[in-house]
Amino acid sequence: MRGTNQSSVSEFLLLGLSRQPQQQQLLFLVFLSMYLATVLGNLLLILAVSTDSRLHTPMYFFLGNLSFVDVCFSSTTTPKMLANHVLESQTISFSGCLTQMYFISTLAGLDNFLLAVMAYDRFVAVCHPLHYMTKMTHQLCVLLVAGSWGVATLNALLHTLLMARLSFCADNTIPHFFCDVTPLLRLSCSNTHLNEMMILTEGSMVTVTPLVCILASYMHITCAVLRAPTTKGRWKAFSTCGSHLAVVFLFYGTIIAVYFNPSSSHKAEKDTAAAVMYTVVTPMLNPFIYSLRNRDLKRALGKAFARVTCSY
Repeated sequence: MRGTNQSSVSEFLLLGLSRQPQQQQLLFLVFLSMYLATVLGNLLLILAVSTDSRLHTPMYFFLGNLSFVDVCFSSTTTPKMLANHVLESQTISFSGCLTQMYFISTLAGLDNFLLAVMAYDRFVAVCHPLHYMTKMTHQLCVLLVAGSWGVATLNALLHTLLMARLSFCADNTIPHFFCDVTPLLRLSCSNTHLNEMMILTEGSMVTVTPLVCILASYMHITCAVLRAPTTKGRWKAFSTCGSHLAVVFLFYGTIIAVYFNPSSSHKAEKDTAAAVMYTVVTPMLNPFIYSLRNRDLKRALGKAFARVTCSY
C-alpha cells in the first residue's frame, strides 16, 4: 500500500438519486421542499427556545443544539445535490468530496452524542425529579455539548485523513448523492483494510457507546414509570420521552442499516435510501416530532412564527 495519496482522480461524479430525467424534476422539487421545511422548522425551533424564557431548561437547550446540527447536516448534502441538478453538472472535486465527507461524519456523530445526552437528561428528569435542577446544571449542559463537538470532530478528522491517503485510479463514479465513506472505499484501488478496521472498531465504539447509554437510560426510565402509582402518572412520565424515542429509532435504524451490515449485503439503492432517511428526512421531521405533543413548545413556535412573519 502506498503511504501517500497518488490519486489520478481529481474529481468524482455524483450520480444522485435517479438517472431518469422525468424523475429528476420531481425529485428536485421534493428535496427542495424538504430542505426548506428542514431549515424553516429547525430555525423556528431555535428561535422559540432562545426567546421564550419558559424553555430555558436543559431539555430545550439540548433540543436547540440538535436543531442547529440538523440544519447544518441537511445543508451539507442537499444544496449540492440541488445545485448539480440546476447546473446540470454531477462533479465534485477530490478535496470538496473529502470536505463534504468530513462534515457529514462530524454532524452525524454530533446527532449521535446529542441523542445520548438528551436520553440522560430524560433519565434524570424521570428518575430523580427532585434533584433535576441541581444535577443538570448549566455548566454540565455546556460541558456535555462541548464534549460532543470535540469527540465528533476528532472522529471525523481521523476517518477523513485515512481516506485522504488512499489512491483512486480509474473509476470516479459515486452511485450516491453525496460523498460517503462506504462508496468511496469501494472506488479506491488501494488496500482499504485499515480504513475498514477503523470503521468497525473506533467507528463502532463512537456509535455504539451512545446507543448503549440511551438503552441504559430508558431501562431505568421504564422501571421508574412502572413504579408510578397511577396510570396517569405513568403516562405523564413516559410521554416526556416518546418524541425522543421516535427520533432515536429513526436515526439509529438507518445508520445501522447502512454502516454495520456485511459489505456483501450492501446495495447502492438501499444505502442511498437509508442515507436519505438520516440526512434529509430525520432532520426535517425532528421539529414536528418534538412539538407534536408539547404544548409549551407549540405555543413558543407559534409566537416565533408570528414574530418572523410580522417582521416581513
